[in-house]
Amino acid sequence: MNLLFDLDGTLTDPFLGITRCIVHALNAQGRQAPPPEDLRWCIGPPLKDSFLALLDTTNELLAEEAIRHYRDRFATVGMFENEVYPGIEAALADLRRQGHRLFVATAKPTVFAAKIVEHFGLSPHFQAVYGSELDGTRCDKADLIAHLLRHESLPTDETLMIGDRRHDIIGAKANRLRALGVLWGYGSQTELTLAGADQCIAAPAQLAEAIQT
Repeated sequence: MNLLFDLDGTLTDPFLGITRCIVHALNAQGRQAPPPEDLRWCIGPPLKDSFLALLDTTNELLAEEAIRHYRDRFATVGMFENEVYPGIEAALADLRRQGHRLFVATAKPTVFAAKIVEHFGLSPHFQAVYGSELDGTRCDKADLIAHLLRHESLPTDETLMIGDRRHDIIGAKANRLRALGVLWGYGSQTELTLAGADQCIAAPAQLAEAIQT
Protein backbone atom coordinates (compact mmCIF):
# COMPACT_ATOMS: atom_id res chain seq x y z
CA MET A 1 0.00 0.00 0.00
CA ASN A 2 1.11 3.57 -0.72
CA LEU A 3 0.61 5.71 2.39
CA LEU A 4 0.46 9.51 2.17
CA PHE A 5 1.06 11.24 5.50
CA ASP A 6 0.20 14.80 6.40
CA LEU A 7 2.97 16.50 8.42
CA ASP A 8 1.64 19.07 10.91
CA GLY A 9 -0.65 17.44 13.45
CA THR A 10 -0.02 13.96 12.06
CA LEU A 11 3.72 13.26 12.23
CA THR A 12 4.80 16.23 14.35
CA ASP A 13 3.22 18.69 16.76
CA PRO A 14 4.19 22.16 15.45
CA PHE A 15 2.12 24.18 17.94
CA LEU A 16 4.92 26.31 19.40
CA GLY A 17 6.58 27.15 16.11
CA ILE A 18 3.44 27.95 14.15
CA THR A 19 1.72 30.00 16.84
CA ARG A 20 4.86 31.98 17.71
CA CYS A 21 5.43 32.76 14.03
CA ILE A 22 1.82 33.89 13.60
CA VAL A 23 2.16 36.18 16.63
CA HIS A 24 5.43 37.54 15.19
CA ALA A 25 3.77 38.23 11.83
CA LEU A 26 0.75 39.97 13.31
CA ASN A 27 2.89 42.10 15.62
CA ALA A 28 5.10 43.07 12.66
CA GLN A 29 1.97 44.46 11.00
CA GLY A 30 0.98 46.37 14.12
CA ARG A 31 -1.82 43.96 15.00
CA GLN A 32 -2.70 42.56 18.41
CA ALA A 33 -2.28 38.79 18.27
CA PRO A 34 -4.70 36.41 20.01
CA PRO A 35 -3.35 34.14 22.77
CA PRO A 36 -1.49 31.13 21.33
CA GLU A 37 -4.19 28.68 22.43
CA ASP A 38 -6.70 30.62 20.33
CA LEU A 39 -4.56 29.97 17.24
CA ARG A 40 -4.82 26.16 17.28
CA TRP A 41 -7.30 26.29 14.41
CA CYS A 42 -4.55 27.74 12.20
CA ILE A 43 -2.62 24.46 12.23
CA GLY A 44 -3.59 22.57 9.10
CA PRO A 45 -5.32 25.01 6.72
CA PRO A 46 -3.36 26.94 4.08
CA LEU A 47 -1.47 29.78 5.75
CA LYS A 48 -2.95 32.47 3.51
CA ASP A 49 -6.50 31.44 4.48
CA SER A 50 -5.56 31.70 8.15
CA PHE A 51 -4.08 35.17 7.78
CA LEU A 52 -7.05 36.43 5.76
CA ALA A 53 -9.26 35.38 8.66
CA LEU A 54 -6.93 36.68 11.38
CA LEU A 55 -6.60 40.04 9.64
CA ASP A 56 -10.32 40.11 8.87
CA THR A 57 -9.63 41.08 5.28
CA THR A 58 -10.06 39.95 1.70
CA ASN A 59 -6.87 41.81 0.73
CA GLU A 60 -4.52 39.04 -0.42
CA LEU A 61 -1.55 41.42 -0.53
CA LEU A 62 -1.98 42.06 3.19
CA ALA A 63 -2.10 38.32 3.85
CA GLU A 64 0.99 37.77 1.70
CA GLU A 65 2.84 40.44 3.68
CA ALA A 66 1.94 38.57 6.87
CA ILE A 67 3.22 35.34 5.33
CA ARG A 68 6.56 37.01 4.59
CA HIS A 69 6.90 38.10 8.23
CA TYR A 70 5.86 34.61 9.34
CA ARG A 71 8.50 32.96 7.15
CA ASP A 72 11.23 35.32 8.33
CA ARG A 73 10.97 33.68 11.74
CA PHE A 74 9.84 30.22 10.64
CA ALA A 75 12.79 29.63 8.31
CA THR A 76 15.37 30.19 11.06
CA VAL A 77 13.64 29.26 14.33
CA GLY A 78 9.99 28.28 14.03
CA MET A 79 10.29 25.12 11.96
CA PHE A 80 12.34 23.49 14.72
CA GLU A 81 9.98 24.52 17.55
CA ASN A 82 8.29 21.22 16.90
CA GLU A 83 8.28 17.63 18.14
CA VAL A 84 7.51 14.19 16.78
CA TYR A 85 4.40 12.67 18.33
CA PRO A 86 5.09 9.76 20.69
CA GLY A 87 4.79 6.44 18.90
CA ILE A 88 5.17 7.85 15.37
CA GLU A 89 8.70 6.63 14.70
CA ALA A 90 7.90 3.09 15.83
CA ALA A 91 4.70 3.06 13.77
CA LEU A 92 6.50 4.27 10.62
CA ALA A 93 9.23 1.67 11.04
CA ASP A 94 6.58 -1.04 11.46
CA LEU A 95 4.75 0.06 8.32
CA ARG A 96 7.96 -0.01 6.29
CA ARG A 97 8.78 -3.50 7.57
CA GLN A 98 5.37 -4.60 6.31
CA GLY A 99 6.33 -3.41 2.83
CA HIS A 100 4.28 -0.23 2.59
CA ARG A 101 5.67 2.77 0.68
CA LEU A 102 5.44 6.01 2.65
CA PHE A 103 5.25 9.60 1.38
CA VAL A 104 4.76 12.97 3.07
CA ALA A 105 1.94 15.07 1.57
CA THR A 106 1.72 18.47 3.27
CA ALA A 107 0.42 21.92 2.40
CA LYS A 108 3.58 23.32 3.98
CA PRO A 109 6.18 24.44 1.39
CA THR A 110 8.43 21.54 0.41
CA VAL A 111 11.56 23.55 1.22
CA PHE A 112 10.48 23.67 4.89
CA ALA A 113 8.79 20.27 5.09
CA ALA A 114 11.83 18.40 3.81
CA LYS A 115 14.09 20.11 6.37
CA ILE A 116 11.68 19.27 9.20
CA VAL A 117 11.41 15.62 8.19
CA GLU A 118 15.20 15.37 7.99
CA HIS A 119 15.85 17.33 11.21
CA PHE A 120 13.67 14.99 13.25
CA GLY A 121 15.17 11.85 11.76
CA LEU A 122 12.10 10.76 9.82
CA SER A 123 13.64 10.86 6.33
CA PRO A 124 14.62 7.16 6.21
CA HIS A 125 10.96 6.18 6.47
CA PHE A 126 9.77 8.14 3.42
CA GLN A 127 10.19 7.69 -0.31
CA ALA A 128 9.74 11.45 -0.86
CA VAL A 129 8.35 14.64 0.66
CA TYR A 130 5.70 16.52 -1.33
CA GLY A 131 4.59 20.01 -0.33
CA SER A 132 3.50 23.29 -1.82
CA GLU A 133 5.63 25.96 -3.50
CA LEU A 134 6.51 29.24 -1.79
CA ASP A 135 4.19 31.08 -4.20
CA GLY A 136 1.21 29.04 -2.96
CA THR A 137 1.11 26.52 -5.81
CA ARG A 138 -0.36 23.21 -4.57
CA CYS A 139 -1.25 24.51 -1.10
CA ASP A 140 -4.70 23.06 -1.78
CA LYS A 141 -4.52 19.44 -0.57
CA ALA A 142 -6.52 18.08 -3.51
CA ASP A 143 -4.08 19.65 -5.99
CA LEU A 144 -1.10 18.43 -3.98
CA ILE A 145 -2.34 14.85 -3.82
CA ALA A 146 -3.18 14.85 -7.53
CA HIS A 147 0.36 16.04 -8.28
CA LEU A 148 1.89 13.36 -6.06
CA LEU A 149 -0.22 10.59 -7.60
CA ARG A 150 0.78 11.67 -11.12
CA HIS A 151 4.46 12.12 -10.34
CA GLU A 152 4.80 8.78 -8.57
CA SER A 153 2.35 6.92 -10.87
CA LEU A 154 0.41 5.64 -7.86
CA PRO A 155 -2.88 3.76 -8.41
CA THR A 156 -5.72 5.26 -6.40
CA ASP A 157 -6.99 1.87 -5.24
CA GLU A 158 -3.62 1.13 -3.63
CA THR A 159 -3.10 4.52 -1.98
CA LEU A 160 -4.34 5.89 1.37
CA MET A 161 -4.21 9.43 2.80
CA ILE A 162 -3.57 9.86 6.54
CA GLY A 163 -4.15 13.21 8.25
CA ASP A 164 -5.65 15.13 11.15
CA ARG A 165 -7.72 17.86 9.46
CA ARG A 166 -10.66 17.98 7.08
CA HIS A 167 -8.41 19.35 4.31
CA ASP A 168 -6.58 16.00 4.26
CA ILE A 169 -9.80 14.05 3.98
CA ILE A 170 -11.40 16.32 1.38
CA GLY A 171 -8.20 16.26 -0.69
CA ALA A 172 -8.14 12.47 -0.56
CA LYS A 173 -11.77 12.11 -1.58
CA ALA A 174 -11.31 14.55 -4.47
CA ASN A 175 -8.72 12.08 -5.79
CA ARG A 176 -10.80 8.97 -5.05
CA LEU A 177 -8.56 7.80 -2.20
CA ARG A 178 -9.46 6.17 1.08
CA ALA A 179 -8.78 8.52 3.98
CA LEU A 180 -7.76 7.74 7.55
CA GLY A 181 -8.27 10.44 10.19
CA VAL A 182 -5.95 10.66 13.20
CA LEU A 183 -7.20 12.07 16.50
CA TRP A 184 -3.89 13.03 18.16
CA GLY A 185 -3.60 16.17 16.02
CA TYR A 186 -5.76 19.25 15.61
CA GLY A 187 -8.99 18.01 14.06
CA SER A 188 -11.87 16.46 16.00
CA GLN A 189 -13.57 13.20 15.16
CA THR A 190 -16.64 15.21 14.14
CA GLU A 191 -14.58 17.34 11.72
CA LEU A 192 -12.92 14.31 10.17
CA THR A 193 -16.09 12.22 9.95
CA LEU A 194 -18.10 15.02 8.36
CA ALA A 195 -15.31 15.49 5.80
CA GLY A 196 -15.69 11.83 4.82
CA ALA A 197 -12.97 9.94 6.70
CA ASP A 198 -13.34 6.19 6.21
CA GLN A 199 -12.02 5.58 9.71
CA CYS A 200 -10.48 7.49 12.63
CA ILE A 201 -7.84 6.24 15.05
CA ALA A 202 -6.65 7.55 18.41
CA ALA A 203 -2.99 6.46 18.51
CA PRO A 204 -0.10 5.80 16.12
CA ALA A 205 0.06 2.20 17.34
CA GLN A 206 -3.30 1.63 15.62
CA LEU A 207 -2.01 2.63 12.17
CA ALA A 208 -0.91 -0.81 10.97
CA GLU A 209 -4.21 -2.47 11.83
CA ALA A 210 -6.32 0.39 10.45
CA ILE A 211 -4.55 0.27 7.10
CA GLN A 212 -5.52 -3.37 6.66
CA THR A 213 -9.25 -2.73 7.18
